[in-house]
Order: sequence, then C-alpha cells, then structure tokens
Amino acid sequence: MSTTSAQALPHLPSPGVHPVDGGVEVAIHAAAASAVWLCIFDDEGDVLRRDAGTSKGGETRVALPAADDGWWAGFVPDVHPGTRYGLRADGPWEPTEGHRHNPAKLLLDPWARSVEGSLSYEPAVYGHVVDEAGEGDPSVRSDLDSAPFVPRCVVLDTGFEWGDDAPPAPARDERVVYEVHVREMTMRLPGVPEHLRGTYAGLCHPVTIEHLKALGVTTVELLPVHAYADEPHLVERGLTNHWGYNTLGFFAPHARYASNQDPHEVLREFKGMVKLLHAAGIEVLLDVVYNHTAEQSIGGATLSWRGLGEATWYRLDEEGNDVDVTGCGNTLDLTDPVVIEMVLDSLRYWVSECHVDGFRYDLAVALGRGEDLGYEADHPFLVAVLEDPVLSQVLHVAEPWDLGPDGWRTGQFPGAWAEWNDRFRDAARDFWLADAGALSRGEVSGDGVREIATRLVGSRDLFGERSPLSSVGFVTAHDGFTMADLVAYDEKHNEANGEDNRDGNDHNRSWNHGAEGPTDDEVIQLARRRSVRNLLGTLLLSSGIPMIASGDEIGRTTDGNNNPYCQDNEMTWLDWELDTARTDLLATAAHLTELRREVPVLRDHDESVIGWYDEAGQPMTDETWEQDDRRTLQLHLAGEPSALLVVHGGLGPVDVTLPDVGPLRLRWDSAWERPEDAEGAEGAEGADEATPPGGGEPADESSASPRPPETLTPLSLRLYTS
Repeated sequence: MSTTSAQALPHLPSPGVHPVDGGVEVAIHAAAASAVWLCIFDDEGDVLRRDAGTSKGGETRVALPAADDGWWAGFVPDVHPGTRYGLRADGPWEPTEGHRHNPAKLLLDPWARSVEGSLSYEPAVYGHVVDEAGEGDPSVRSDLDSAPFVPRCVVLDTGFEWGDDAPPAPARDERVVYEVHVREMTMRLPGVPEHLRGTYAGLCHPVTIEHLKALGVTTVELLPVHAYADEPHLVERGLTNHWGYNTLGFFAPHARYASNQDPHEVLREFKGMVKLLHAAGIEVLLDVVYNHTAEQSIGGATLSWRGLGEATWYRLDEEGNDVDVTGCGNTLDLTDPVVIEMVLDSLRYWVSECHVDGFRYDLAVALGRGEDLGYEADHPFLVAVLEDPVLSQVLHVAEPWDLGPDGWRTGQFPGAWAEWNDRFRDAARDFWLADAGALSRGEVSGDGVREIATRLVGSRDLFGERSPLSSVGFVTAHDGFTMADLVAYDEKHNEANGEDNRDGNDHNRSWNHGAEGPTDDEVIQLARRRSVRNLLGTLLLSSGIPMIASGDEIGRTTDGNNNPYCQDNEMTWLDWELDTARTDLLATAAHLTELRREVPVLRDHDESVIGWYDEAGQPMTDETWEQDDRRTLQLHLAGEPSALLVVHGGLGPVDVTLPDVGPLRLRWDSAWERPEDAEGAEGAEGADEATPPGGGEPADESSASPRPPETLTPLSLRLYTS
C-alpha cells in the first residue's frame, strides 16, 4: 500500500469521481470525518489481494483535502476510465451519535457509475466486531480490513452514440405499462440467443419486442436495475435476492443483467437496450429504491453510506438506532439536503445519460416524511421532481405507502405524480374472486357493486379533482400471486423460500374455484380461465393507466408462491411453451388493449359522461346502490365512440336489458375463450339485435321499443360500443 495526496481545487466538483483531462476530479461528502481517502487499485494487485483474502498490495490511498460544508474534494492525476477504486473515512466512532467512521472499511462511492465484483459477508465487512455468524456488539469497532470482501467502484467513460434517439412519449391516457424483470422475461424465451437470455440485450431482442408490441404495451417498467446485493440470510440459505430491492449503487446498472461483464460494456448494453426499445416506440421506466440501502440495520455491514456519515444518510433515533419505516433495516433520510441531492442526481443521471422515461418509486411515502416522520405532500423532494427542468419532463409513479405510522397514502401525492392504486387491485380481486368464492360457499360477503363501480371510473374518491390518469390500476404485481395463481390458490405456498411459509401476504383475496392448485377438473379449469379474463378485462377497460404484470397475459404461475423474491429459477422465469388455453389468453389480452386504444372514453373522462344502470336498463337509484347483494351493473360512457360495460358477478346467468343509449354492438365478452368467438356471437359487429328497431336513436323514451334482454354467463364482463 502507498499513500499520496490529491491536489486541492478552487471549486467544488460534482459529487463522485469523474474523469477530466489528465485524471479525475473527486468530491465526497463526509461531514463528521477527520480524513477521507480515495483508494485506487491496480488490476493485478487487486485480483491477488481479493483471491487471497489478504489486505496486502494493490492499493494506493490518496488523501482528499477538506472543502466546505462537509465535502472532501481534489484532483487526482493519472487516474483514467477503467480504474477500480473505493473510499475510506476516519473520524469519530460514536454509534449513539450516528458516527461509525472506520478506516479499515473500504466504502463504495455513493455517486459511483459502476459497481464491480461481489460482496462476501465475512466478519471484516462489518464496521463493528462480529463472529462468523455475523453476530456481535454494534458499539465495538472492528479493525479487520474489508477490502478483500467488497465490490469496487469503476471510473467510467460514459460516452455513447445515441443517434436520433427520442423518447416515445405516448399520451398519458394511451399508456399500457408492463412490469417486467430483466432476467425473468427472456431466460426461456425461444428465439433469443442463449447468451443473451436474461440480459438487457435480451429484453430488447426483436423477439421480445415483437411480443410487447403485439400485446399493446407502450411502456416497460423494469424491476430494480440499480446495482444491488443479496442479504446475509439469503446467502446462508443458498438463495439470492432476485428482485433487487437492496441497493448498493444508485447510479450503476446491475452488472449481472449484462451479457458482457466489462464495466463499460454493462453501461453500453443498458443504453443500447433503451435505444432499441425507444426505436420500437416503447418507453422505459425504472423501479427505483431510494427508501433504504443494502447496509440494513446498525447491525449490518458497513459498505458505503454508513461509513461516510450514518447521521447524514439515515434516519436515527436519539440513541443512534435506525428508524425503519421500510421493513428493510434502515431508512434514507430525505430531510437532509445531501441525501436529496444524491437522489435527484441519480434520477437526472438515468434520464439525461441513459434516456429513461420515468420512475416508479418503491415505498414512496418514506421519501415524503418530514422531520417529525409525518408524511408531507409538499415535501421538498416530492415537489423538486416536478419542478426540476429535467425530471419534470418524465413520468413519476409512487407506490403510495410504507411501513411507518399512517403509511397508507393513496391519492395524496402532489400534482402530476401518478400512483399505484391498491384500492383498484383489492376491488377487482374482491368482486371477481373473494366475494364470489364466499357466495359459492353460501356465505354473505361484499358491498354489492359500489366499490367496483368507483374503481372502474378512476377512483375519484381517492384522487379528487386530479385526473383518473393519476391512478395506475393493477390487479397483480411482482409481489403477490400471479393472475393465474389468484384463481388457483386460496393459500400461499412459499415453502421454497426457506421461511416455513411465514413470509408473504396471507390476505390475497383469491379463490381457487374448488381445488387448491393444478387440477384436471375441466369445469374448474373453465371457470378459472373466465375469472382471469374478468380480471384482465376489468384492468384494461377501466379508467386510468393500466399495469400488466409480466406473464399474466400467458397464464404465468409461480406455483402458489406469493413472495418469490429469492427464486431466480424456473419458478419465476416466464414459460413460453404455450398450450391452446394460454395462447387464447394472450390473444384476449392483446384484443383488450386494442379495444382500449379504439375507445378513448374508457381511458379518461369526466363525470358528466358517466351513466349507471341496473340489469333492467334503468338508472341506478340510491336504493339500488345500497343493495349489498347486488352483483350486476351497467356503466355507460358517452363518447365517440360510446362504451357500455356490463358487469355480472353472480353465480348464475342473468337476463340484462341494455339501457336506451343508442345503437350498440357487442365487442367482447369474458365468456369467450378467444376473441375470434365474437364472429358468431349475438350482438357482434354486423348484427343488429342490440340496436333499437328501425335503427338510430329513438325519438324519445316513450316511443322507443324495449330492447330484448340478453343472457349473461355467470361471472362475466361485456363491452359494447356505439
């Protein structure tokens, strides 16, 4: 090991380590530190050191001069793109005050553009003394050097030839979001070369894009692609953090998702993916996790932020313990200007440098908590993303809850923020599954049609005067049952996760239709398929922005595991060997997105175009709205064209008279196994059974002949248009 000093600068550089002529400029924030070093590793010495688990050789420590406001900054010559580096910081060890400086710990740069190498949970990676099991006293500082066991940062040249790339920028009401995991999508996708499966390149392969376009997807929402680490308890069980909600680097794409592990190639491949998806007219959103980091609680490893200034980066109580509103051990403190700066810099980097089109924020309420831990809709961070000249141009979607006090905040994010609508999810599941299952058992359940009606037209009770397009409707997401499992399991089956089935949600609002899991009973299979179509139809024909969870369109199952966060295997990888039923389901999903495009009034509208009718075609009254046993409802939306949704959640068939709202034709029925079934269906295009005698509008209600009633299949959903 050798030591030297950086050259002082007359200005404060941008945070992080950035190449300039002749070297790099460095700026690191460590407000309470007494010394900070940039640690540079030569490739050969670093490899030998890490392989041997020794702290000898390969490292040059460059002392950084102190600058203003807690920053340490300087110029370091002869450091170029491709150089591996880390940080070390010395200073007070006062855990109760939030100070855990320890120069024996090699730290990641919070602004690093690349994170390379793996993390090994040896005792040395903890800032405090621990045993081989990771147990110890967080108040006693460890002198073991962590460098052999932690990843490196890499200086990058971020140049890329974007050509004429431009954001697809679909109109907000035209978006159809597809939540997808980079690996899951293509690990078994025929036509994608094997060496590209599970990679950024695989996700933008022509075969993948063809599927997305045929489905009608405008926007892919990628599960976390920031560099992340596996948690110790998963490593002990031989599992991995498959979903990636455990961030190590907020500026670095996760290297494992690249087909080439060279740090520069990882970034180029990510950018190439965005460019090719854009060329196909598909937006790219990132699921981002700014609420916590991979360092876990105070008993966790010291990998970056903790070693630079725990009191700056994390929410702590008066005794120096983590205030955890995330369920992940720590909470980033977005009341601190430096933390806000880091998050905003990260967001801008992904937009400006990588051309992404927006973000979905995990546990977003944690980002809007003030000094007293209360949620603030005018929190500086939440407002900043809408006012920033770069970030205001892209889409921001909140997961509007966390695990802290009063953590459920759906409908309470400011301005142009969109929000995951969990009430939509619950209403769709309750109406079509949980309540129907209860009825099949002779139980009384549900609140009639009031809740499902509210969700169909944009959840105005939650979003008030904001547009229905503030609501991101979904029935399933990465966590929880898949759509196919919602109709096949009453209980979760998470034994493969190694936690004795204790993990995951126990309240799934699912219905197995009479058998738990796979069955050869054709009656049950038929009912399950119709229920999936009801859920898809409710999702794709409702107001707001719909989000499809990847694989739901092809009947994906995770075998009843509703929390497969640690299953990077065939349980979660999409199965593309489609039988007739799954092929029909894909055709149905594509047909529904096409209908959504054709009928704008389904997507967004004001209250003046809404009409509610009962099964007799008569306007709903206060009395009929309050009927808890009501299971049939008609929703008319006046427009060009107009739309009529007929919802029937009863266990038996029902005769329905369509309201006198002008000529109508049946466009889709969830009783149809495939869209082609419309060709012979009563009221389909070309037929006139649903049109008043003589055609056109009746002169008035008294002169109109009554429409003949139509019989709806049990548990079914129809769409008519003018």
